[in-house]
Amino acid sequence: MARRDQTPTGATSLGADQGPTTPAYSDRPVAFRGPESLGGLLLILAGIAAAVSLPLDWLRDRDDSGWSLVRDAFGDLGEIVDDGGWQPLAIVLGGGLLLILGIVLWLPARSHRFVGFVALVVSGVVTAAVLVPLVDAGFDLGFFGPGFWCGIAVAVLGLLGSLKAVLTGPRYPR
Repeated sequence: MARRDQTPTGATSLGADQGPTTPAYSDRPVAFRGPESLGGLLLILAGIAAAVSLPLDWLRDRDDSGWSLVRDAFGDLGEIVDDGGWQPLAIVLGGGLLLILGIVLWLPARSHRFVGFVALVVSGVVTAAVLVPLVDAGFDLGFFGPGFWCGIAVAVLGLLGSLKAVLTGPRYPR
């Protein structure tokens, strides 16, 4: 008496002989899962620059630190666009968000393009927040203090790091 799981020679468990089978895997190379080290580092440095700007003066002639400008911006959220308080808030909060996105870029993934795109949008807002006061001052850099210079660094480092993450595709084995 034959057992049920045994099949005659040349037959499959489905019945008749169907010839050779194709493999269940793809012949395309698989992308490496790795970090985006340089882009992540640049975004983390942008976040550090935003944190460093907080205790420093942002304007040369006024004694306003980044803390006081951000605190005033949170106090006047209703009129934040009218009085220009959105720029320090966008730079500092954008820098904090870039710091978090930079840490995410260090996590292994096949591609970091989506995180890089989000960082590029945030960096665009920070860059606008830097350019508006620069245009108002007629690009007179002597008008600004070291806190604003750190804000410029947030914009530049954020743009470089996010562009690196967006433009770097998946890596495949050679």
